[in-house]
Amino acid sequence: MNKTNTNKLGILGGSFDPPHLGHLKITLESKKRFKLNKVIWAITKKNPFKKKSALNLSSRIALSKKLINKYSFIKIQHFESKIKSNRTINLINYLKKKNKNTSLYLIMGADNLISFHKWLKWEQISEKCQIIVFDRMGFKSSSLKSVTYKKLGKNRLKFVKFDKVNISSSKLRNI
Repeated sequence: MNKTNTNKLGILGGSFDPPHLGHLKITLESKKRFKLNKVIWAITKKNPFKKKSALNLSSRIALSKKLINKYSFIKIQHFESKIKSNRTINLINYLKKKNKNTSLYLIMGADNLISFHKWLKWEQISEKCQIIVFDRMGFKSSSLKSVTYKKLGKNRLKFVKFDKVNISSSKLRNI
């Protein structure tokens, strides 16, 4: 297989509660730096590490579609009913099966890297896709000391330095 002809699919998963400019900026930066053909925003009904979403799923999907409306390479999808799971490893396995000859790129913020070792089959995830980690204000130091970083290092993790957007869904919910 010729590497230059390989499709590159980015996955940005989460509750998107609510979706915001930070999600869009890291998506655009991922596309540019890693030459991704398509990025899926995999919106979960419920994050396994959070108690409850403030907005319902259909509202989060509608707001996400509004935010990305002029970017045709970004697709909004909800997979849980299709794959009967909200776990990233199951999504990765599903996408690998559906997208032969495609390299997968999991996009996340440095805050997620800190707890990534608690994700179901996290090491398998790192074997099946390239992990792109975006620095977030106040999280770089902790993420570089994380179990995941110590175990995987720079081989499976690509840290991206860029002009950070000091915004998060948690901050927006608390406004």
